[in-house]
Amino acid sequence: MDITIEPIVTEKATKLTDKLNRYTFRVSPEANKYQIKSLVEKLYGVKVKSVNTAVVRGKNKSRWTKSGLLKGSTSAYKKAFITVADGENIDFYSNI
Repeated sequence: MDITIEPIVTEKATKLTDKLNRYTFRVSPEANKYQIKSLVEKLYGVKVKSVNTAVVRGKNKSRWTKSGLLKGSTSAYKKAFITVADGENIDFYSNI
């Protein structure tokens, strides 16, 4: 099974990083906490203290067009909150 992981860099996620040393990632829905922990430790070389996950439901969207009302929804995804050990940090911009 191939697990995908990508960082979420928003204003709210940055505040969590600054205050609690907690990073936010969008992960594969089938990934569990142990797989996420080992992947983050391998990719970023940090010691992970805890992993919390949340399933974000899709939101209903609608818009008016020339042909009428179009309805749809955004896709659901899994979000992981990674707390790293004190004194360690993850630099998302190091490989740009």
